[in-house]
Amino acid sequence: QVQLVESGGGLVQAGGSLRLSCVASGRTFSSYAMGWFRQAPGKEREFVAAISWSGGSTYYADSVKGRFTISRDNAKNTVYLQMNSLKPEDTAVYYCAADLDYGLGSAMKKRYDYWGQGTQVTVSS
Repeated sequence: QVQLVESGGGLVQAGGSLRLSCVASGRTFSSYAMGWFRQAPGKEREFVAAISWSGGSTYYADSVKGRFTISRDNAKNTVYLQMNSLKPEDTAVYYCAADLDYGLGSAMKKRYDYWGQGTQVTVSS
C-alpha cells in the first residue's frame, strides 16, 4: 500500500511558475517509478511527466517539454514537478502516481498502481 499526497497547486498568471510536490508513504520510495498526470474539465486524464526509481531517467509529454521538470528526492520520499512558463491550457487537476512494477517510468496510466487526490492548478490569461 502506498499513500500519495500532492501539494503546491494554486492560481498563477500566464508565464508564471509553480512547483508541485508529492509525498509518498507506505513502501520504500526509492524502489518505484513516479509520474505526474493532469485532467482538465471534460477531458481525459493525460500524461505529463515520469521519472525512474533512481531519478536517472525522465520522460515528458510534448506539450510540456522544455517548460516542466520532474525530479525526486528519495531521502524525503518526495517527487516534484517544476512548472515554468505556464499557459492557460495547463489549467487542470494534477495527480501524482506510483508505478510499483516498472521502475523506469511510463506514460501509460494503466501501469500506475496508486494515485494521489490531486491538486488544482489554474493559469489565468
